Amino acid sequence: MISNQVLQNAIDGLKAIARVEFIIVDTEGKDVVSTTTQTANISRAAREFAMGPADSQEIQGYQYFKIYDEIQIEYILIACGTGEDVYTIGKMVAFQIQNLIVAYKERFDRDNFIKNLLLDNLLLVDIYSRAKKLHIPTDNRRVVMIVEAEDSKDLNILEIIRTHYGSGTNDFITAVDERDVIVVKDIEEGDFREEVDKAADQIIAALEAETVEGVRVAYGTPAGEIKEVSRSYKEAKMALDVGKIFFEERNVIAYSALGIGRLIYQLPIPLCKLFIKEIFGGRNPDDFDAETLDTIDKFFENSLNVSETSRQLFIHRNTLVYRLDKLQKTTGLDLRVYDDAITFKIAMMVVKYMKYMESIEY
Repeated sequence: MISNQVLQNAIDGLKAIARVEFIIVDTEGKDVVSTTTQTANISRAAREFAMGPADSQEIQGYQYFKIYDEIQIEYILIACGTGEDVYTIGKMVAFQIQNLIVAYKERFDRDNFIKNLLLDNLLLVDIYSRAKKLHIPTDNRRVVMIVEAEDSKDLNILEIIRTHYGSGTNDFITAVDERDVIVVKDIEEGDFREEVDKAADQIIAALEAETVEGVRVAYGTPAGEIKEVSRSYKEAKMALDVGKIFFEERNVIAYSALGIGRLIYQLPIPLCKLFIKEIFGGRNPDDFDAETLDTIDKFFENSLNVSETSRQLFIHRNTLVYRLDKLQKTTGLDLRVYDDAITFKIAMMVVKYMKYMESIEY
């Protein structure tokens, strides 16, 4: 429902134009918002007016108007003054407020629909019938983006994104929990990644301008029909989690770019432990010293190129070979051999995944 702040802003603006004081009360005569402090002695008159048949009436020098939500009276508008001009102004303001209620109700209904759509809470027949009722196209190409920030519970990132990014677009911006903001973005045909990456950068820039830190955006693959939006949402959720494990340096993560990390993320922990035991025996990969780990990372960064790795590590080629030989004796894997390198890389990713899962359990 429309907030009191929105109503207050509306009548403040209308007062500035019309130079007439306005009061809005509920059907019990209780003050909702007002442009004046002179609200005494109107409560009883408003209650009696609400129960009467007239839609407008002059009472004790004020003009009273009923504002409806469909067929039910939602508010009573009181224009302070008499005469034809005040009556006309009051009638126009009541009409504006009623339209504002309709617009916000439609926005609320759309927001609810999108939330239920994302969470798979709707039957297929309901998806299309409700989308038609809410004037939401069912065959637009869309992708779901999830926006997460550090300490997002303490920051109203939903309103920030709606203010700086959502206006003037056909995108839906909502939230299904306290932590993340969901953007259901309309996209053009063709390669969507450049378009979505640009939108993600805009969102990050808007939040950082409001001093929001640690912003990450993850997105799924395109949904060709509205019924597929929940699938794109599930992909975006997985991309966000997998990104935290394997792509910590990225603030924009695409589901289509997760690679083998997506497969590892779906492995059961007992199977992971068995695999690590087979690869490393009884040794914990965390026992590798910092020098060895740095050497391994740099070797993989340079596509197993010994010369380039030794150059970037500022060590002699023979020193690097010695380190790789030492690692081979410890693990039985020679990183200069492609198959062994792949096995070792996957094993280290599995270890990283296991450590992450352990951390979120506590």
